[in-house]
Amino acid sequence: MAKAKPDYDESKIQTLDSLEHIRLRSGMYIGRLGNGSDPNDGIYVLVKEVVDNSIDEFIMGHGRRIDVNLDADKVKIRDYGRGIPLGKIVECVSVINTGAKYNDEVFQFSVGLNGVGTKAVNALSSHFLVRAYRDGKFAEAIFSKGKLLSQKTGNDTDAKNGTYVEFIPDIEIFGQYTFNQEYIESRMWHYACLNSGLDLHFNGQKFAAKNGLLDYLNGEVGDTNIYDLAYYKSKTLEIVFTHTTNYGENYFSFVNGQHTSDGGTHQQAFREGILKGVNEFFKKSYSAVDVREGLLGAIAIKLQNPVFESQTKNKLGNTEIRTEIVNEVRTAVVDWLHKNNTSAKALQNKIANNESLRKELSAVKKEAREAAKKISIKIPKLKDCKYHKDHKKYGDETTIFITEGASASGSMVASRDAMTQAIFSLKGKPQNTYGKTKAAIYKNEELYNLMKALGIEENVEDLRYNKIIIATDADVDGFHIRNLLMTFFLTYFEELVLAGHVYLLETPLFRVRNKRETRYCYSLQERDKATLELSRPETTRFKGLGEISPNEFGQFIGKDMRNVKVQVEHISQVAKLLEFYAGKNTPQRRKFITENLI
Repeated sequence: MAKAKPDYDESKIQTLDSLEHIRLRSGMYIGRLGNGSDPNDGIYVLVKEVVDNSIDEFIMGHGRRIDVNLDADKVKIRDYGRGIPLGKIVECVSVINTGAKYNDEVFQFSVGLNGVGTKAVNALSSHFLVRAYRDGKFAEAIFSKGKLLSQKTGNDTDAKNGTYVEFIPDIEIFGQYTFNQEYIESRMWHYACLNSGLDLHFNGQKFAAKNGLLDYLNGEVGDTNIYDLAYYKSKTLEIVFTHTTNYGENYFSFVNGQHTSDGGTHQQAFREGILKGVNEFFKKSYSAVDVREGLLGAIAIKLQNPVFESQTKNKLGNTEIRTEIVNEVRTAVVDWLHKNNTSAKALQNKIANNESLRKELSAVKKEAREAAKKISIKIPKLKDCKYHKDHKKYGDETTIFITEGASASGSMVASRDAMTQAIFSLKGKPQNTYGKTKAAIYKNEELYNLMKALGIEENVEDLRYNKIIIATDADVDGFHIRNLLMTFFLTYFEELVLAGHVYLLETPLFRVRNKRETRYCYSLQERDKATLELSRPETTRFKGLGEISPNEFGQFIGKDMRNVKVQVEHISQVAKLLEFYAGKNTPQRRKFITENLI
């Protein structure tokens, strides 16, 4: 008998209050949830939203210090700005569309634009306390899950003006989570570099940058730059750039102190302005690819009415600012080159070298393409999916798994979602590309096919999948293949790693089951726990991905998939990491392995 369809009438229409809506649709307000293992996880967004308000006070000239403390799962933030007006403290942290961010006289270059941020923190916290100090008086309100529990006012003549917030993220929303202190330290350093003159203190550690964005890029570039960093700063624009010995181009962009990890209009205008400035100064028509190869830069702008593509503010959408930024960057580049002759010559030599390498590479490219045409119209070893990264609805879900061998890829092909999941199967161990030029890709059939499958031959922005997941066996050979692939990406396509597109797949090591229950365990600890809790269990050790049947494999690459994003703390570390893991330093590696062998 067919199941009756539910009625759609007045009784089905619901009206949620604003904080209930935040709890029900948290992704609309803070993006992903996560468990704290990724710097973009929701618990760090909560910290950011509160600190952003304190930064806004500093930008408007109030308060030169912010204290942030992390005590287990409780975050405490104190600024020394003007303090929330005492009579509006409850509304400012609990009523949507309430705040002073709409008033340009009070906040001109605000990070928190629409007064939602602190309300989201309140709604998504099991404990939330806000206390404002103004002229010897204070007002306090305590909430739980967005519901007001208590409030009070009083006198405190010893307290400096400002606002104090403490909160505990709600495990009902975030599940079991753990704060990674290094992620918060990294964010504090961002804030310090973007706000010269501001002192931030996190768990007793001070973060301050006298030279702003210049200090930031100096920390990233290490000793890979080929000329001194070019720097320019005006009231609303700050830029810094150099060329390095690395492949590709990398940028860090910020709007009103917010890191726009996906770039946007300002970043594109920055790239265009550098190209125009270089061509104007040298009176040349250099191609964009020759000027930008090896470029590392950072841009920070202040904007009264920024338009972001989401509440988490990862990409700027204001198109009207492009021409103005292009022209200001172009003028700044020309002026800097006139004042720095030695650096100008080094830059011109770099461009000439890029042009020479590109022309040499074009011949190798032609040979590789001709050879590929003879083999097959399709890319060998690629099982593609229907949708790709540019798809409006499913683009974020698109994934390509890089696997080893036919047995592993066979299980994955049979159990994948063919709409959004592609498989690229390696024949064996890929070539070690450390220290090799880009021509090595075109001379190696497998690496060439991998690059073509990803769609990144001409530009990494043409990447066909949002996630690149390395899926290898959990054994010595599997880890070696993983390292070789990481060497490939970090050598030639570092931008993909820095942009957060590269991941490592976690698959279970053990299956522990009895007649009533089956558990998949990802560590010895999980296996031992399952063995104790199940009656008369049978334990299976998965030696490779190919041993997991397609029926089982589907759940490991489905909605409960476990993967780890590959992250680089500082670009300057990449060269040392590659030299250690992929270079010819066998004695050092052998010593490290011996000392750390379990």
